[in-house]
Amino acid sequence: MRADRLVSLVLLLRQRGRMTAPALARELEVSTRTVLRDVEALSAAGVPVYAERGRHGGFALLPGFRTELTGLNHEEALALLTAGSGRGEQVFGLGSALASAMRKVVDALPEDHRSTANDAARRFLVEPETDLLSRRTVTDEVSRPAMSEIRRAVLAGHKLRLHYTATDQPPRWRTVDPIGLVTVRDRGYLLAMRAGADRTYRLSRVLAAEELPEPAERPSRVDLDAAWRERCARFLSTDHLPVLVRVRPERREDLLATAVAVRAAEPDPDGWLRLEATFQDLWHAEWALWQLGTDAEALTPDPLRTALRDRAAAMATRYGAPT
Repeated sequence: MRADRLVSLVLLLRQRGRMTAPALARELEVSTRTVLRDVEALSAAGVPVYAERGRHGGFALLPGFRTELTGLNHEEALALLTAGSGRGEQVFGLGSALASAMRKVVDALPEDHRSTANDAARRFLVEPETDLLSRRTVTDEVSRPAMSEIRRAVLAGHKLRLHYTATDQPPRWRTVDPIGLVTVRDRGYLLAMRAGADRTYRLSRVLAAEELPEPAERPSRVDLDAAWRERCARFLSTDHLPVLVRVRPERREDLLATAVAVRAAEPDPDGWLRLEATFQDLWHAEWALWQLGTDAEALTPDPLRTALRDRAAAMATRYGAPT
């Protein structure tokens, strides 16, 4: 852990030049005292870092000093920098690790490519917080200590204790065998087994977690993509309402934002899209499709069409021309 921090400190000074101890502490998420100890350790190891006194002072490296890191070509570095420029740093509590990795990526580039790659990455925006309709995208908040415990248990193959809040239930502790972590639309999930049965836990509902020393009872190999598809299919087949709907292409994203799931989009001859959507129940489907107005049409089931027709008739009566 400290070795990674020392490398990050050197890279920060290489890429930004002179930096104060408080500025380094903010970047590395440590105390100023820790930064001072790290600088002493680097100097003792022969790294040419020196202090400049005065109002505009700070720490800096002797000009020309370069760490020995493996190189990347321009396209590889650009891909990594672009991927790290979105909100992916919030996934699975790896924000600090991502920031450190990005510094190493930049440092691995040849001198003449470094500024070019940084500038190019700034011209790509991945998953902004708002869309064109100024709707703010909601990202799950996950406790960092809990996420660290979960991540360690998943990678080490150890059992895991979770203090978890299920829907409409008080929080309680449970012991699970973790299989893997999945993120979908900025929501994180833990795939696990409990008493031999498949379980899926939403990470934002984990209040606390504890990695246990006992080995997890889980398959040695796992296809997370297949496991996720199976669990999605099982989830959607239980107490949910399937709806066949037509929608204008420009309103497809609005439908995606309200449905539990949307599958099998096919174009109709008139340019509309025909979709298989899943909703929680009849009331949810009626509410969601009503938001789309005449830009969507429910084809099945019949009770949904009837509910929408009755609602439209009631609205027409309410707002009809005065007699």
